[in-house]
Amino acid sequence: MNQPIKRVAIIGTGVIGASWAALFLAKGLKVAATDPAPGAETALRHYIENAWPALEQLGLAPGASQSNLTFTTDLATCVADADLVQENGPERIDFKRNLYGQLDELLPPEAIIASSSSGLMMSDIQIGCKLHPERCVIGHPFNPPHVIPLVEVVGGAKTSEAVIERAMAFYASIGKKPIRLRKALEGHAGNRLQAALYKEILYLIQQDVLSVEDADIAVCYGPGLRWGVMGPSLQWHLGGGAGGIHHFVEHLMPDIVDRMKKLEMPDVTPALMQTVIDGVLKAVNGQSVEQLAQAENEVLLKLITLRATVSSTLP
Repeated sequence: MNQPIKRVAIIGTGVIGASWAALFLAKGLKVAATDPAPGAETALRHYIENAWPALEQLGLAPGASQSNLTFTTDLATCVADADLVQENGPERIDFKRNLYGQLDELLPPEAIIASSSSGLMMSDIQIGCKLHPERCVIGHPFNPPHVIPLVEVVGGAKTSEAVIERAMAFYASIGKKPIRLRKALEGHAGNRLQAALYKEILYLIQQDVLSVEDADIAVCYGPGLRWGVMGPSLQWHLGGGAGGIHHFVEHLMPDIVDRMKKLEMPDVTPALMQTVIDGVLKAVNGQSVEQLAQAENEVLLKLITLRATVSSTLP
């Protein structure tokens, strides 16, 4: 369990799998990928080629090369010699259990099987592993994994502590910001936080307090701008002034708690969703999803690079 992870197998090369593959290659790892979809290899290599300039900007590891990628439609060939499998298959429990049963038989006991699943629990998935369920773990990234550092790590009922620690160490070693979830919850943590915020956004839009565009501005140019530097709890520490978090909790938190109690669930109707759709299409003003994603990535790369230069002073 202490051997370094040098060879990674990617199962499923859609957007998430392709992004993982690009990141692993940029970190100097050997990557084998598999996907039964027609044209999967061509699409994967095209994605990696397009992602490579961003990875160069973030910094390539010694030995990093797109030539370290191999592709096959044969599962056994793909995972042969893999130290870690990053699985990105369909979010269907029957599919994943069957797949994990196959992987369990193909892989040596020390190989980790990590799932990018955003909606399924590892306790349910690892039922398919009859030999070594202890080596199965969730390694849920945020899209795109080759840019966004966060990865959520959570085990299942039969996952060993050693595997969780090894997965955490591996993701950290390739520049990710892994967080450990001590309990499994539907949606993990990041998506639940997003849902909690969007619940209130929908409420404010439905109550005609804000337009869709202004709701986005309120987050992006207000707290969201700060959250890109440090998280909400640290922001409260700053908000407490010289007294820091102690002053904030004692003097300001009661008002926030009262506000929390007044938050309501919006009535998510087709009409509300149409309002959101209309507002989004108006805001993008004809730009394609690809254009917006590229613009977003350009800003994110600059933020990540800037954060790296001041990492010694920020938590």
